[in-house]
Amino acid sequence: MNENEKLRLERLAQSVRVRILSFATDGGCFLGASLSCADLLVFLYSRWLHYPSSRDPERDLLFLSKGHDVPALYATLAELGHLDPARLAHHLEPGLQIYWHPHRRVPGVEFHSGSLGHLPSVAIGAAYDLKLRRSCRRVVVVLGDGELNEGSVWEAFLVAGAKRLDNLWFLVDRNGFQANGPTEQILPLEPLEEKLSAFGLHVSRSDGHDFSALEDVFGSEALKEGRPHAVVARTVRGKGIPSIESRADRWFCNFTRDEIESLREELRGGAAARLETEALVVR
Repeated sequence: MNENEKLRLERLAQSVRVRILSFATDGGCFLGASLSCADLLVFLYSRWLHYPSSRDPERDLLFLSKGHDVPALYATLAELGHLDPARLAHHLEPGLQIYWHPHRRVPGVEFHSGSLGHLPSVAIGAAYDLKLRRSCRRVVVVLGDGELNEGSVWEAFLVAGAKRLDNLWFLVDRNGFQANGPTEQILPLEPLEEKLSAFGLHVSRSDGHDFSALEDVFGSEALKEGRPHAVVARTVRGKGIPSIESRADRWFCNFTRDEIESLREELRGGAAARLETEALVVR
């Protein structure tokens, strides 16, 4: 990935984070986890998934199993022209489907989610169907690291390995937190990569905020034929807003409008300095 493209993606991710913040008032949203996976969704929809539109029958499929991160999904789809941005202003209004978790009546949502641990199995069904039909379409399911506490997730890993679903990717947003505490204090996951490999997955690790690193991991798929893929993406809860980064109490947030504006300024200030530096490098 060249520096100009990397800079484009970073600016897009910045716009996505600004939109995510708009969900964190008037009822609130799961802000910290949404900010941690913003770069992952921007990368997938901008660089890797074949996704001309939500109605294209040949599109790749993305299942957001950690459904509470839906502000990041909606914001990404809106920025890329797949979802009318005006709909985002109606967060939590009855009858308009822009809720705390994904709703299939919103363009770009492939399946409802919210209760953790269910969508890996749904994604396996989709990937297996595509295999039977000899389709080249790919399936990605995005999981939270705390979600890996669910036994159904590990059952799904076993089935995916048994069926040799090399058209399926499990992407773990490894921000180190679940709800209001660190994963390693509540129910330790490490050594996570070794566990995933033992369940039959081809495992890679990446910095979840580095677009070049993500491209390297997802671009090496040809070397992994015959096994489903797991990418453990190391991320930061609340990424982009230093005052809430890596904080256990910034899982679900409901700020006042004045607080939101202050956080926007914090987000813009840090990003502007970083992007300006990177732009000078590109020149």
